[in-house]
Amino acid sequence: GGKDRRSGLILTIPLCLEQTSMDELSVTLDYLLSIPSEKCKARGFTVIVDGRKSQWNVVKTVVLMLQNVVPAEVSLVCVVKPDEFWDKKVTHFCFWKEKDRLGFEVILVSANKLTRYIEPCQLTEDFGGTLTYDHMDWLNKRLVFEKFTKESTSLLDELALINNGGDKGTQQEKERSIDLNFLPSVDPETVLQTGHELLSELQQRRFNGSDGGVSWSPMDDELLAQPQVMKLLDSLREQYTRYQEVCRQRSKRTQLEEIQQKVMQVVNWLEGPGSEQLRTQWGIGDSIRASQALQQKHEEIESQHSEWFAVYVELNQQIAALLNAGDEEDLVELKALQQQLSDVCYRQASQLEFRQNLLQAALEFHSVAQDLSQQLDGLLGMLCVDVAPADGASIQQTLKLLEEKLKSVDSGLQGLREKGQSLLDQISNQASWAYGKDVTIENKENVDHIQGVMEDMQLRKQRCEDMVDVRRLKMLQMVQLFKCEEDAAQAVEWLSELLDALLKTHTRLGDDAQETKVLLEKHRKFVDVAQSTYDYGRQLLQATVVLCQSLRCTSRSSGDTLPRLNRVWKQFTITSEERVHRLETAVAFHSSAEKILQECPEQPEAFSEVEQFDEIEAVGKSLLDRLTVPVVYPDGSEQYFGSPSDMASAAEHIREKMKLVTLKKQQLRQPEATTPES
Repeated sequence: GGKDRRSGLILTIPLCLEQTSMDELSVTLDYLLSIPSEKCKARGFTVIVDGRKSQWNVVKTVVLMLQNVVPAEVSLVCVVKPDEFWDKKVTHFCFWKEKDRLGFEVILVSANKLTRYIEPCQLTEDFGGTLTYDHMDWLNKRLVFEKFTKESTSLLDELALINNGGDKGTQQEKERSIDLNFLPSVDPETVLQTGHELLSELQQRRFNGSDGGVSWSPMDDELLAQPQVMKLLDSLREQYTRYQEVCRQRSKRTQLEEIQQKVMQVVNWLEGPGSEQLRTQWGIGDSIRASQALQQKHEEIESQHSEWFAVYVELNQQIAALLNAGDEEDLVELKALQQQLSDVCYRQASQLEFRQNLLQAALEFHSVAQDLSQQLDGLLGMLCVDVAPADGASIQQTLKLLEEKLKSVDSGLQGLREKGQSLLDQISNQASWAYGKDVTIENKENVDHIQGVMEDMQLRKQRCEDMVDVRRLKMLQMVQLFKCEEDAAQAVEWLSELLDALLKTHTRLGDDAQETKVLLEKHRKFVDVAQSTYDYGRQLLQATVVLCQSLRCTSRSSGDTLPRLNRVWKQFTITSEERVHRLETAVAFHSSAEKILQECPEQPEAFSEVEQFDEIEAVGKSLLDRLTVPVVYPDGSEQYFGSPSDMASAAEHIREKMKLVTLKKQQLRQPEATTPES
């Protein structure tokens, strides 16, 4: 780092006791002499050969070697000799005599006299100078500089090759060139950081002092290294910026190619295997279980599609991000990819949704059909069971239930028609997404199945309606039958009540002929009512016979009601005849008695016949006898009119009137007895 008085650089060659390799020394000198600039070399070198620890032969060889290595650049060679060792040797070889042949001046000098030729401030402490120099520090910095220079130069070549790889040749050659040299051998960031640290160190040594605080000027090689490092750094930054742009473009292109590849994978799968899966699924099933199996299969297909739809969502987000930050040249391609992907995915999603809706409609159709079939089976089972109700109310309840079931069947069939028509409408629209396949045959099978189910349900419903009509008529007849039987039984009850009233309340025989005639007339009307009741009961029982014949069944009550009706009517007839006989006898008795009692005594001719009185007495006695006799029925049972007190009262009245008749008879006989005496 020191300079001689001509401003030439000082080159120090320290020799040691060990054997010195001239080849290594020659290489080292070549390297050291390559560091200064040409301007510095032109000022010449002062070479200090430190031979204090070496032999004379080695020193001489080194000096002679300088003739071959740097004869033109060397102006002065100072050989630092030991104090006593070489004095006897000098006479054998005089360097000053060889100046012309060597091309430079050689002087032998001791270390303490070296300052005669070189300023102390340009000599290191080894030679008694004050120049601060750390060889290891210089060597480390030089190694860093050499490494940076080598790496940066190599890196610049690589980056230039990468950056300029696409300037020539076809697009395929460009891609191949970039692929082969895409990654540099060293990290550009590391090299740039090393260069900046080196430059910072060089610049810092230029302005700061040494560790000892003495002002220090940088060596020429360091001054020379600064612009070289700065130039390399500038070139590196430029090439690295271009390299980053190339990487960005390449990354963007790679990302675009990856997106395009994924888009084509999604499109190819959806238009290939995905569409093929839907092509094979065209049926709707013929039952709930079959439709559910198809729905499960469709869910599996949807699950496979969902994975690809998830890829679609991710790709769409990536494409959207590239569109927001992309270059103009990529916008058209990205939008085309996005549009193609969206069209295919939306079309496939629409097809999946259509298929799902179709299967759901088919499931609802089969569900309604199954419910309707169960309703028809229940109605048919109800119609197939023979009706055996206990009374008319239960028949009415059964008939009401039958009508409700028929109404429910009508509602179910209407719902089936609506579901079927909706399903047929969806099937008719299937051709719009038939995936390029003729689905006429498959649709015809589905349509035939749907129409067949609806027609079958309609026929079953019609058969049930016909059976309901028959059952309704039969049940109405049974209601009428029960009504007739109930009314006939009621007629028997009424007739029994009339008989009971006749026996218990129709006991009076009248106080005179007029009253008795009125009672007789009322009795005849009473009998007419009973006759109407009996005739009504007979008509009802005849109607039950006809209804039983129509229903092909035996009445459960008419067989008992008719004998009861005839028995009560027979009893009523016998009782009524007895009542009529008593009233007629009473009329005859009262009429005869009243006629005799009303005759004047001045008309004795009226009573000329005694038989009349006897006849009245006989009628009275006969009537009294009848009042004590019960009514005897064909079955041997007996019934009395009224209570004993009622009969006693009627008998007492008749006896009173018979007494009056007897008294009248006696009165008439007295005049007849006095006339003969006179």
